[in-house]
Amino acid sequence: MSPAASGGQRAAGNKLRLVILGSGSGTNCQVLLDACAQPGFPAQVAVVISDVEDAKILDRARKAGVEALYLPPGRFRTKLDPEAEQRYIAALRERGVGLVCLAGFMRIIKADFLNAFSGRVINIHPALLPAFPGLESWKQALDYGAKVAGCTVHFVDAGIDSGPIILQAAVPVLDNDTAQTLHARVQVEEHRIYPEAVRLIAEGRLRIEGRRVIRRE
Repeated sequence: MSPAASGGQRAAGNKLRLVILGSGSGTNCQVLLDACAQPGFPAQVAVVISDVEDAKILDRARKAGVEALYLPPGRFRTKLDPEAEQRYIAALRERGVGLVCLAGFMRIIKADFLNAFSGRVINIHPALLPAFPGLESWKQALDYGAKVAGCTVHFVDAGIDSGPIILQAAVPVLDNDTAQTLHARVQVEEHRIYPEAVRLIAEGRLRIEGRRVIRRE
């Protein structure tokens, strides 16, 4: 048995300090920014970091009055190079981050980063894992002929979309769906369950037992 990331660094008022990592438009980032701005929400966004200098996710952070930081990823296309990874780790430690929230971060998270923030990295994936890991998973579900699609918030481990599952939400796949219409319906559920997962972690209401994440009411 191991506790989920309920501790970590806390801000004034005992709020859990978050970093959001993203590479694109940042719709899930916006949802977390909005949730953390609500009175009584037990977390706050300390910084938003992107590996893309002109990513819209950074504009969303600035508009919300949150630090927006571009950190170059280095020479690789799909992961941070070792030097860049150490810069990311240092930036998070300097800001007292207690939970890392991935929101469309298009880099594979490697062992050094995961070890530095063990049990404190989460991701939102637009599929009902373990089905359809990887890219464009809503399109994978549609092409496969699945009747149900959805999304998953999970802890991040060294695999691809393979960490213990925190929350899931399902949506039906309609006969007239396109990839775009199905994705839009999945995103509605993403925006609902991602802040809820952060709340559960910040309130210390989760523990991990093997592959299972147990919720305390």
